[in-house]
Amino acid sequence: MESRKLANGTSIPAVGFGVFQISADATAQAVADAIAAGYRHIDTAQSYFNEAAVGEGIRRSGIAREDLFVTTKVWIDNYGEGSTRASIEESLAKLGLDYVDLFLLHQPFNDVYGSWRDLEKAYEDGLVRAIGVSNFTPARLHDLGSFNAVYPMVNQIEVNPFHQQTERVAQLQEHGVVVEAWAPFGEGRSGLFTNPVLSEIGAQYGKSVAQVVLRWLIQRGIVPLAKSVHAERMQQNLDVFDFELSAQDMEKIASLDEGSSLFFKHEDLGTVDYMKQLVEQRRK
Repeated sequence: MESRKLANGTSIPAVGFGVFQISADATAQAVADAIAAGYRHIDTAQSYFNEAAVGEGIRRSGIAREDLFVTTKVWIDNYGEGSTRASIEESLAKLGLDYVDLFLLHQPFNDVYGSWRDLEKAYEDGLVRAIGVSNFTPARLHDLGSFNAVYPMVNQIEVNPFHQQTERVAQLQEHGVVVEAWAPFGEGRSGLFTNPVLSEIGAQYGKSVAQVVLRWLIQRGIVPLAKSVHAERMQQNLDVFDFELSAQDMEKIASLDEGSSLFFKHEDLGTVDYMKQLVEQRRK
């Protein structure tokens, strides 16, 4: 599989397997199946409540630890210097791993600065091979990196054909940040899987709409995180390195951009309120 280079020289596989919204009891087998299909990049998070199951899936796979790239994320409730360090150690225990390849701050809220200092220390201590953020605007990421010792190496954001974030992706990449795409298929919203433009492009290459979307992201230098619990779709989502979209294809897909999130905008006050309520609900 192709890979990208992070700012510190660490290689990250060009396509990742995401486990968001996979139930804990199905996650272990899904991870084992994904690894069997050829995935070497697994993405989870504290807030998904399935880190232990991801660890079990890794053990079931029989693949050597050094051949895998494992990502997890600090949840907002664990932000703050000291709290984040404790949560990192807890995540490692749940995963059954001595280190993770990438640890991200999951959301741009609460005490991101204290948490970042804990991530930096974990990076120094070898518990983490790379650190980054998720859902940060380029300006917020640049602020965090500019006034601390380690500049974020990754930003995981929503990118799909209807929300392409072209300018933000370019800004991040210009600063050496690898962009990862969560919800690359937009969870099927806005009729993505039956979109006529994407379907027509796929027919030219004998590929599905999902494969076209993944290839489009790869050609933009973005690392997509695809999710499926079906082994055959896992394999299809990796079968995207034997064709290349033309410049005309890329222009057609660019025309689909609606310039707005299919889920929520992290700059909106309401999103902050929602995240605060979510933290309070989970504490009960």
